[in-house]
Amino acid sequence: MKKGLALLALLMTGCVGIPKNVKPVDHFKADKYLGKWYEIARLDHSFERGLTRVSAEYSLRDDGGIRVLNRGYSAGEGVWKEAEGKAYFVKGRDLGYLKVSFFGPFYGSYVVFELDRLNYQYSLVCGPNKSYLWILARGPKMDDSIKAALVAKASALGFDTSKLIFVDHL
Repeated sequence: MKKGLALLALLMTGCVGIPKNVKPVDHFKADKYLGKWYEIARLDHSFERGLTRVSAEYSLRDDGGIRVLNRGYSAGEGVWKEAEGKAYFVKGRDLGYLKVSFFGPFYGSYVVFELDRLNYQYSLVCGPNKSYLWILARGPKMDDSIKAALVAKASALGFDTSKLIFVDHL
């Protein structure tokens, strides 16, 4: 029984790690990060496959965490899809390192490792490993030079940016 619990604990914490060479932003301000973000680009995963017009909205929860509402349009099905989750800071509210859950007790990392620190207009986010990557912005379009700089940073850190899906918001 103890071995089973230890294995379960290892599996659950293993999903909230930070990929090698990735450093969460410091001096993170959750209140400035709250609100709506548009997905500009992502690496493919089954939970977002085929979705366009993808956005995420962050708001405070009563328990001190952050409510996450992801939304995207499935043109193939002709419907909007939503997923609601909850996020909590892993090592303090001033570090862009959270754990997020969309089902049950299972959490995955949400690591903000690049951010427009002045106005919080764009961010570069990854999960527990380098197969999860998102470029987010406050609007559905992003300046090409900023987008290129974010892609270059992710590539330099070992993310396979050749597989990025650039999201259609029309």
